[in-house]
Amino acid sequence: MTRGAGALECSFFVSFLYLRQMIEKSEIIATTEEFLKNSPDYLVDVIVAADNTITVEIDNDNGVNIDDCVRLSRHIESKLNRDTEDFELTVTSVGLTSPFKTRRQYKKHEGKEVEVLTRKGEKLKGTLKSSTDNNFTIEVSKMVKPEGAKRKTEVKEEQIYNYDEVKYTKYQIRF
Repeated sequence: MTRGAGALECSFFVSFLYLRQMIEKSEIIATTEEFLKNSPDYLVDVIVAADNTITVEIDNDNGVNIDDCVRLSRHIESKLNRDTEDFELTVTSVGLTSPFKTRRQYKKHEGKEVEVLTRKGEKLKGTLKSSTDNNFTIEVSKMVKPEGAKRKTEVKEEQIYNYDEVKYTKYQIRF
């Protein structure tokens, strides 16, 4: 019985110690958003791993400048105390073909070619026509054989998806 209670105390102490030293994601988000509020850059994602490896992803409608990443990194570091929290910080722009994580990324890519994978497993390629707070519209081309015709013809069709109906949407690079 004593052994079990000691194990519980030890587990609680380790958990308490671990939680105390873990950097809070909400703290990084607040610090980043406050820094970016008057900037064309915007926050896309913050990832804080168990070992306090922090990754901050930002974007800009016209592309992210490396100097913006450096300034934000220095700002975040100035708000954290290395004496009490050991951490590794990376501030980066979103990858060109990374899945969209924010509504603003959909707005940024309107009129451009995208790839969409729906939750039903359907993969579509087409032009992102528009986006709202609730959904987005993609124009896809399909080959359809009209009744009585010998050959298929290309037909463009607009499809509307709610954001929760898709696994991902990515920008398509065309060469």
